[in-house]
Parts: sequence; structure tokens; C-alpha cells
Amino acid sequence: MPTVAMVGLGRMGSAMARRFHGAGYDLVLWNRDPAKSEAVAADIGAPVASTPAEAASRADIVFSSLADDDALREVYLGGDGVVSGIQTHTIAIDSSTVDPQVVIEVGTAVDATGAVMIDCPVSGSVPVVEAGALTVMAGGPEEVIASVEPLLLSIAKQVIRVGDRGAGAACKLAVNGLVHGLNVALSEALVLAEKAGVRRDIAYDVFAGGVGGAPFVQYKREAFEHPEDATVAFSLDLVAKDLELITGLGQRVGAPMAQAQTGLEIVKAAIDSGLRDADMSAVAVYLRGDSA
Repeated sequence: MPTVAMVGLGRMGSAMARRFHGAGYDLVLWNRDPAKSEAVAADIGAPVASTPAEAASRADIVFSSLADDDALREVYLGGDGVVSGIQTHTIAIDSSTVDPQVVIEVGTAVDATGAVMIDCPVSGSVPVVEAGALTVMAGGPEEVIASVEPLLLSIAKQVIRVGDRGAGAACKLAVNGLVHGLNVALSEALVLAEKAGVRRDIAYDVFAGGVGGAPFVQYKREAFEHPEDATVAFSLDLVAKDLELITGLGQRVGAPMAQAQTGLEIVKAAIDSGLRDADMSAVAVYLRGDSA
């Protein structure tokens, strides 16, 4: 079994690390906040590296899950970054939601070391990771993707090669555009029904049982019905980051993104109302007028 350096231990990264451990992989952990590394290490007994370079030097596969473009550049290209420690036989897999151009930039630097990098962002939230039911959108050479498919299938139900490096990141933004559109549409529909006199749980019964009852509608039910108890699976500040990337990519490639632009404006207004760190379902809280 190859050793995996898990670089980035936020909500998604921590859940992925636990799944990899459960599948029998040896791990080396690194996170910018050492407390998060130590918390996962206490659970699974994995060593903690002091830098991304050290983690990469001890691994056959580097798997990264990072917050944004700047974090990806810093963690890979910084002075003690992955690129300075990675071995020539190593495969780097990045699952971050970032601009495709940044993936290509970082991947080119990895290639120069003799290692190889593929982008494998995922569709699904923390509970979906825990169930091993993500969808992986893989960008890179077929043979490289095939070689790491057993690792990916420990967190996913399917791995789909979507094209060359950078295509995974582009497809992820398209997927998130759909998810964030659903989130706003569901929020508006629920608040509309409530304000027109339909009880929240009954309205949700109708939504979940009808033609619009997508998996997102199903698994976000508790968060929408009981926002006061909602676990933060994906915060509104990250939704805004995604929508800025999505609308930016749309402008670059000439794809009209009017709905995404409107969604971004709604999410920014919800953030300004005090809901920055709330779950994405809190768009309904904002539209209801219940913001902090």
C-alpha cells in the first residue's frame, strides 16, 4: 500500500484522511493549523509533518484539499512547499475547488520535478465523504488516474475522467454552479411557501417527493428545516468564493452566467447580514429575515 501525504485537513480533508486510513493506507499529515493535524493524528495514529515539503518527501501519493487559489500556490510552490520535497515517483492529487489556470500552473511546477500531478476535485459534502460516495472529476493522463483509482474509490462511488489536467477543476466549478443554484432556488421556494402559509415541513415533503427532489434536496433537509441546529457542511463564505470563480471562468470562456451572478449577490447579502460562517442553507434564513 502506498503512503499518502494528506495536505490540508479542513472539514473535507479530515474526513478524507479518516477514510484513507480506514481503507488501510499509511498517512503522513500536514495542515497550516497544526491543531487540526494533531486532532486527526490522535484519531488515526498517523505522524504529523512540520512542512508540506516534509510530508511530500515521505509519501508515494500527495493528496491535497485546500481552501483556495492562494493556498494551493503557497502549499505547493512556497519555500517549504510540496514541490521542494516531492519525489520523482510521486503522484500529486489535488481535490481543491480552484481556478483551472492555477491547477495548470502548479501542475507544471510539479512536472518539472519528475513527479506528476492530476486534479481530482469532488462532488459531495462531508457526510458524502464519510459514506464513501463522492463523485471524482479527474483531469490528467488516463494511466495516472487508473493507478490511483483504488485510493480514490475509498472516498468515492465513481471516478470520471473528464479530460486533461485542469478539466477536473473546470468541471467542479460547473457542478458547484448547479449546486449553488439549487441552494438558492430551494431557499426561495421554501421561504415562499412558508410566507404563503404552508408549514415548513409540509412544504419540504412536497419538494422532496416531487420532480425537483434532487439528492441535494434530500440530504440538506435537516439543515433547511432546523437551521438553528444546522451543522456547517459548507459555509457561505466558501459559497461566495466558488461563485466568484464560476462567474470569472464564465467571463473568460464566454459562457453567460446570469443565474450564478444573481446567486452571488444574494449570498454576499446573506454574508453581510452576519451569516458568513453559517451553512450554505442559511440563504433561507437570510431570505426569511432571521439573520444575525
